[in-house]
Amino acid sequence: MVASDPRLDQLRAWLAGLATPRGLQISTLTPVSADASARRYFRLSVDAPHAAPARAGSAGAPASTVIAVDAPPPEKCREFVQIAGLLAEAGVHVPNVLAYDFEHGFMLESDLGGTAYIDVLDPARPAQALPLMRDALRALVQWQRASKPGVLPAFDDAFLQREMNLFPEWYLERHLGHDAARLAQDRATLAPIFRLLADSALAQPQIYMLRDFMPRNLMVGEPNPGVIDFQDAVEGPITYDVASLLRDAFISWDEEFELDCFVWYWEQAKKAGLPVREDFGEFYRELEWMGLQRHLKILGLFARLTYRDHKPRYLADIPRFIAYARKVAVRYRPLAPLARLLDEIEGTSAQVGYTF
Repeated sequence: MVASDPRLDQLRAWLAGLATPRGLQISTLTPVSADASARRYFRLSVDAPHAAPARAGSAGAPASTVIAVDAPPPEKCREFVQIAGLLAEAGVHVPNVLAYDFEHGFMLESDLGGTAYIDVLDPARPAQALPLMRDALRALVQWQRASKPGVLPAFDDAFLQREMNLFPEWYLERHLGHDAARLAQDRATLAPIFRLLADSALAQPQIYMLRDFMPRNLMVGEPNPGVIDFQDAVEGPITYDVASLLRDAFISWDEEFELDCFVWYWEQAKKAGLPVREDFGEFYRELEWMGLQRHLKILGLFARLTYRDHKPRYLADIPRFIAYARKVAVRYRPLAPLARLLDEIEGTSAQVGYTF
């Protein structure tokens, strides 16, 4: 027996009301993907006379399909529409929001295609990946140049600390099973590390920050890339999105390739007048510490997705984030206590070689 799906029934009913003016072929509605949140995406065909460009002013041919989004409250439909407008104004390729129902959490968007960066990037072929990454970094610079203070929520100290505390709460306590006494020791070790990472983040120039600027959320297209899943954008540290692009949940690069991309972004950002550090070494240190803050959060987040939200597939990528975190922690003397903690919980022999 097929399980009932009231949300899907409601989405179909909403789309039926748009079928005639939008030329929607409701019978073609098929799932595209779901993500770590409660959002779901569906693709459906449209009649040729109603085909729409991917966004206003897009150079691409009109698409014969559109995307329907099921984003039940409190998922951020209103924020998605707002930020889509900001990105489009900045010249970034984003979906054109064709219709929405904020109360019920439904949206209809133009279709940016079915090929994401994650589908085509291959760490074994960096020469082929480099043009795609430079396209992404070029789009990021466009977005960052459009920054205006006070428009987006602040990625402030409370926000940073709340994210990092997912690590002891969900990874150390729930996933690894640390008891109260051990967890108290862990928290005592982590508190000054969290303070260092938060202070470093807050000392950076604060600009528009997408938060999930990564290969799964970048679509290969024209103009390249198309950017999706940006409803959580905030005003935050300038290095955050660069770090999240190159040190991703699902793909790892050789350090030589990372550095090539980081240097290229840093040079482009300076040419564009963005307030990156004049000294690349300081910029890189800020970027690494920013990435570490994100990776500690994701370790906790992936554990929470497993145990609270019953999405265990994310556990397979935890070793990648342990490796990211440890790689940074062993480079910097102030982070040595974190390196030792990671060695303890992973049973790794200490191999410390401080760079700074």
